[in-house]
Amino acid sequence: MEYANLRRQAASLKRSLFDQGYLDEQFCQVEDLQDEASPNFAEEVVSLFFKDSARLVTNIEQAMEKYPKDFNRWDAHMQQLRGSCFSIGASKMNNECTSFRNSCGEENAEGRTFQKVKREHAILRQKLESYFQLLRQAGPARAATRPGSM
Repeated sequence: MEYANLRRQAASLKRSLFDQGYLDEQFCQVEDLQDEASPNFAEEVVSLFFKDSARLVTNIEQAMEKYPKDFNRWDAHMQQLRGSCFSIGASKMNNECTSFRNSCGEENAEGRTFQKVKREHAILRQKLESYFQLLRQAGPARAATRPGSM
Protein backbone atom coordinates (compact mmCIF):
# COMPACT_ATOMS: atom_id res chain seq x y z
CA MET A 1 0.00 0.00 0.00
CA GLU A 2 2.84 2.40 0.89
CA TYR A 3 4.50 1.73 -2.46
CA ALA A 4 1.30 2.59 -4.33
CA ASN A 5 1.12 5.86 -2.39
CA LEU A 6 4.75 6.67 -3.26
CA ARG A 7 4.04 5.96 -6.93
CA ARG A 8 1.03 8.29 -6.80
CA GLN A 9 3.18 10.99 -5.19
CA ALA A 10 5.84 10.57 -7.89
CA ALA A 11 3.21 10.75 -10.63
CA SER A 12 1.72 13.87 -9.04
CA LEU A 13 5.13 15.53 -8.76
CA LYS A 14 5.90 14.69 -12.38
CA ARG A 15 2.54 16.10 -13.51
CA SER A 16 3.26 19.32 -11.59
CA LEU A 17 6.69 19.61 -13.26
CA PHE A 18 4.93 19.51 -16.61
CA ASP A 19 2.11 21.83 -15.52
CA GLN A 20 4.62 24.39 -14.21
CA GLY A 21 6.65 24.21 -17.42
CA TYR A 22 9.80 22.70 -15.92
CA LEU A 23 9.66 19.66 -18.22
CA ASP A 24 8.37 18.87 -21.68
CA GLU A 25 7.66 15.75 -23.75
CA GLN A 26 11.37 15.10 -24.30
CA PHE A 27 11.61 14.03 -20.64
CA CYS A 28 8.97 11.33 -21.29
CA GLN A 29 10.98 10.15 -24.26
CA VAL A 30 14.04 9.76 -22.04
CA GLU A 31 11.95 7.80 -19.53
CA ASP A 32 10.57 5.63 -22.34
CA LEU A 33 14.11 4.41 -23.00
CA GLN A 34 14.13 2.67 -19.61
CA ASP A 35 13.60 -1.07 -19.59
CA GLU A 36 14.25 -4.03 -17.34
CA ALA A 37 17.92 -4.05 -18.32
CA SER A 38 18.34 -0.38 -17.39
CA PRO A 39 15.54 0.55 -14.98
CA ASN A 40 17.31 3.72 -13.78
CA PHE A 41 18.20 5.01 -17.24
CA ALA A 42 16.33 8.33 -16.91
CA GLU A 43 17.84 9.04 -13.50
CA GLU A 44 21.31 8.28 -14.85
CA VAL A 45 20.78 10.58 -17.85
CA VAL A 46 19.51 13.37 -15.60
CA SER A 47 22.44 12.85 -13.24
CA LEU A 48 24.85 13.20 -16.16
CA PHE A 49 22.97 16.30 -17.27
CA PHE A 50 23.46 17.96 -13.88
CA LYS A 51 27.13 17.01 -13.78
CA ASP A 52 27.69 18.42 -17.27
CA SER A 53 25.48 21.47 -16.79
CA ALA A 54 27.28 22.42 -13.56
CA ARG A 55 30.53 22.40 -15.54
CA LEU A 56 28.95 24.52 -18.28
CA VAL A 57 27.58 27.03 -15.75
CA THR A 58 31.07 27.35 -14.27
CA ASN A 59 32.51 27.85 -17.76
CA ILE A 60 30.00 30.62 -18.45
CA GLU A 61 30.76 32.32 -15.13
CA GLN A 62 34.49 32.19 -15.87
CA ALA A 63 33.98 33.52 -19.41
CA MET A 64 31.85 36.40 -18.10
CA GLU A 65 34.53 37.28 -15.58
CA LYS A 66 37.55 36.85 -17.86
CA TYR A 67 35.93 38.27 -21.01
CA PRO A 68 33.46 40.90 -19.73
CA LYS A 69 32.05 41.94 -23.10
CA ASP A 70 32.73 38.88 -25.27
CA PHE A 71 29.08 38.10 -25.96
CA ASN A 72 29.95 35.58 -28.69
CA ARG A 73 32.01 33.53 -26.26
CA TRP A 74 29.24 33.63 -23.66
CA ASP A 75 26.72 32.66 -26.32
CA ALA A 76 28.78 29.66 -27.43
CA HIS A 77 28.89 28.31 -23.88
CA MET A 78 25.19 28.98 -23.37
CA GLN A 79 24.35 27.16 -26.61
CA GLN A 80 26.00 24.04 -25.17
CA LEU A 81 23.96 24.36 -21.98
CA ARG A 82 20.77 24.96 -23.95
CA GLY A 83 21.40 21.81 -25.99
CA SER A 84 21.83 19.80 -22.81
CA CYS A 85 18.56 21.20 -21.45
CA PHE A 86 16.76 20.30 -24.63
CA SER A 87 18.08 16.72 -24.54
CA ILE A 88 16.38 15.94 -21.22
CA GLY A 89 13.29 18.10 -21.69
CA ALA A 90 14.26 20.83 -19.22
CA SER A 91 11.86 23.31 -20.80
CA LYS A 92 11.92 26.18 -18.32
CA MET A 93 15.69 26.16 -18.05
CA ASN A 94 15.96 25.94 -21.83
CA ASN A 95 13.77 29.06 -22.09
CA GLU A 96 16.05 30.98 -19.71
CA CYS A 97 19.08 29.89 -21.74
CA THR A 98 17.36 31.17 -24.87
CA SER A 99 16.64 34.52 -23.19
CA PHE A 100 20.28 34.82 -22.20
CA ARG A 101 21.40 33.94 -25.73
CA ASN A 102 19.04 36.55 -27.16
CA SER A 103 20.58 39.11 -24.81
CA CYS A 104 24.03 38.09 -26.01
CA GLY A 105 22.90 38.55 -29.59
CA GLU A 106 21.81 42.08 -28.71
CA GLU A 107 25.06 42.56 -26.77
CA ASN A 108 22.91 43.34 -23.77
CA ALA A 109 23.52 40.31 -21.54
CA GLU A 110 24.12 40.92 -17.89
CA GLY A 111 24.67 38.96 -14.73
CA ARG A 112 21.02 39.24 -13.70
CA THR A 113 19.94 37.32 -16.82
CA PHE A 114 22.49 34.63 -16.08
CA GLN A 115 21.32 34.44 -12.47
CA LYS A 116 17.90 33.39 -13.80
CA VAL A 117 19.54 30.48 -15.62
CA LYS A 118 21.37 29.47 -12.46
CA ARG A 119 18.19 29.76 -10.38
CA GLU A 120 16.22 27.56 -12.79
CA HIS A 121 19.09 25.05 -12.77
CA ALA A 122 19.01 24.83 -8.96
CA ILE A 123 15.19 24.56 -8.81
CA LEU A 124 15.10 21.86 -11.49
CA ARG A 125 17.83 19.89 -9.73
CA GLN A 126 15.94 19.95 -6.43
CA LYS A 127 12.64 18.97 -8.04
CA LEU A 128 14.08 16.12 -10.11
CA GLU A 129 16.07 14.82 -7.15
CA SER A 130 12.79 14.67 -5.20
CA TYR A 131 11.06 12.93 -8.10
CA PHE A 132 13.72 10.25 -8.50
CA GLN A 133 13.93 9.76 -4.74
CA LEU A 134 10.19 8.97 -4.69
CA LEU A 135 10.65 6.54 -7.58
CA ARG A 136 13.49 4.77 -5.75
CA GLN A 137 11.40 4.52 -2.59
CA ALA A 138 8.46 3.16 -4.57
CA GLY A 139 10.57 0.27 -5.79
CA PRO A 140 11.05 -1.41 -9.13
CA ALA A 141 7.49 -1.09 -10.44
CA ARG A 142 7.49 1.40 -13.25
CA ALA A 143 5.90 4.57 -11.87
CA ALA A 144 6.85 6.84 -14.72
CA THR A 145 3.88 7.57 -16.93
CA ARG A 146 3.08 10.33 -19.35
CA PRO A 147 1.40 13.33 -17.72
CA GLY A 148 -1.75 12.94 -19.79
CA SER A 149 -2.17 9.26 -18.90
CA MET A 150 -2.05 9.49 -15.11
